Amino acid sequence: MSLLSSILLGVIQGITEFLPISSSGHLAIAEHLLNISSDVPDFFDVLLHLGTLVAVFAAYWSDIRDMVVEFFRGVGDLARHSTPTPVPPARRLILLIIVGTLPLFAVLPVKDLVEGLADNMYFVAAALLVTGCLLFASDRVKKGRKTEKSATMLDALLVGVAQAVATCPGISRSGTTITAGCFVGFERKFAVRYSFLMSIPAILGANILSLKDAVEGGILWAEVPVYLVGVAVAAVVGYACIRLLKMIAEKGKFGFFAYYCWAAGALTLLLTLIQK
Repeated sequence: MSLLSSILLGVIQGITEFLPISSSGHLAIAEHLLNISSDVPDFFDVLLHLGTLVAVFAAYWSDIRDMVVEFFRGVGDLARHSTPTPVPPARRLILLIIVGTLPLFAVLPVKDLVEGLADNMYFVAAALLVTGCLLFASDRVKKGRKTEKSATMLDALLVGVAQAVATCPGISRSGTTITAGCFVGFERKFAVRYSFLMSIPAILGANILSLKDAVEGGILWAEVPVYLVGVAVAAVVGYACIRLLKMIAEKGKFGFFAYYCWAAGALTLLLTLIQK
């Protein structure tokens, strides 16, 4: 893999992982149109996702720190058979994230089938069009007020189902989960925060499952420095995009991304037809 390809894919990963436009879809399109899919090892794809995970930790470190502290306090409370009332917000957030992650286990039996959809540009194009429709709808939902203090476990489960659907390439994970959060009545800023925090176990789990196959596929250690450049780019660009989406969420305007997804989906479909 060339250094330029590594940087380009790092930029695409950093932008599309957090902006609601589908990282998997854009990486599949880039690899297909640039004819570099055979040059992109699975190990590099794993590292790219870990790079964007670093961005989440950097952007939401205070939330993550509070949840870690509350986790150990919760273990202590269980040992003492006592639970504070009301439950601390950070502890409720842990429970909401756990419940929201559960639907991903339903995807495991069809994991290979879902990943294989990335080779079908018609599917990716259609999925981007669907993502655009979801984002367009999210702007027209009545503003909610629920946060980690008032969101229910059913709310978290429904957002988790949306995240499971978003494992399909071309369906934006962040866009789908934020939209689902808006539909169940989450405050917009909380919908964005919950979406990103919920991505931590999702990304870690996906990479743990992929790491074994990636390592078995062989690692070209001489190219690792090139990989790490792409990872660093993905982390920096990802952090900037999280900050950007936070500002957009405060204004409650995701319409631009809807139009972008429609344009990207239509263009992908057109280019695929031309190449055929």
